[in-house]
Amino acid sequence: MKEINVGMVGYKFMGKAHSNALSRLGMFFDCSAQVNKKAICGRDEAAVKKAAEKFGWDGYETSWEKLVTRSDIDVIDITAPSNAHKSIALAAAENGKHIFCEKPLALTLDDAREMLESVTKNGVRHQIGFNYRFAPAVRLMKNMIDAGKIGTIRHVRASYLQDFIIDPEFPLIWRLQKEICGSGSLGDLGAHFIDLARYLVGDFKSVMGMQKTFIKSRPMVQEMTGLSASAKEDAPRGEVDVDDGTVFVAEFENGALGVFEATRFAQGHKNDLSIEINGDKGSLKFVFERMNELQYFSAGDEAGLQGFRLIQASEGIHPYMSAWWPTGHVIGYEHTFVHEMFEFFECVVNNTPASPDFADGVKCSQVIEAVELAAQRRATVDISSL
Repeated sequence: MKEINVGMVGYKFMGKAHSNALSRLGMFFDCSAQVNKKAICGRDEAAVKKAAEKFGWDGYETSWEKLVTRSDIDVIDITAPSNAHKSIALAAAENGKHIFCEKPLALTLDDAREMLESVTKNGVRHQIGFNYRFAPAVRLMKNMIDAGKIGTIRHVRASYLQDFIIDPEFPLIWRLQKEICGSGSLGDLGAHFIDLARYLVGDFKSVMGMQKTFIKSRPMVQEMTGLSASAKEDAPRGEVDVDDGTVFVAEFENGALGVFEATRFAQGHKNDLSIEINGDKGSLKFVFERMNELQYFSAGDEAGLQGFRLIQASEGIHPYMSAWWPTGHVIGYEHTFVHEMFEFFECVVNNTPASPDFADGVKCSQVIEAVELAAQRRATVDISSL
């Protein structure tokens, strides 16, 4: 069996999620290769060494520049903050490494396009981390749409609601600094439903939008991990220069209309991603906080007996589920990462295109940038103009 050695840059929230996924691949899936966790990379030597030991990596590096040149590394997995994606990906591609990169692909559309150009020129496999595509219920949703179960699509509505920064004294984490994250709730949360909408419905044609920053300044962060952070009691304050909330409407190339909302100021919502699609023959709705379920309405049902039915997408017949547990034994958030990693490494081994790839990352960045321009101009922006 072919062996693939992975080097990962980043060891916190996404680093842990990816490390767990890589450990589960061979245990549950019939992989075409043995995937080895060769080295994990981070700037803080003590912290990355601890992560390497805890997450089961063979070793660690404190320089990603060194990591991407190592002859014993085949794949670079980028889970670092968004401002580091471009430089790491370009160097990895130049060194012939296949690349898995977390979303959003880059800080700007131009940077995303440069990354796509580099991986294409260097002939390496590339995938972007839109993990929600890999929930079995979402895959079922895609299959049903493609099979014509809801007919011609008329409407798409999606939202991603959180509340973790609603406290004005929550620290100024990197996700609130444009030079590091590129975009606020739109890029962090909205990127996911933009990708899901493209995956399920098709490409965006035009957008109109509004954005708002509710808390203009926050105490400087002392320590942060994942979505948790702390600050000193007398910490100086810094400017929040990204959106706290974004709403926009869209038209798709196929004529469907879309309504979208991303916010981290929705009290009571922890990780509430949802998408509903209405066609002339039926509707489908997915809510991530109930990720094993899919709601389906068919206009073809008998009069008087119509209504949304609940499909429990946890049988072996459903996408990916045969690899896991018996019928009705549900899976969770972490499994979406296993699924996307499985698909990526199969593409690496078989030298076939991965999906979603950097081209999908560029398309997402294009929509994000169009929404930001539309909000600034208070006008419609055509996606093709960017």
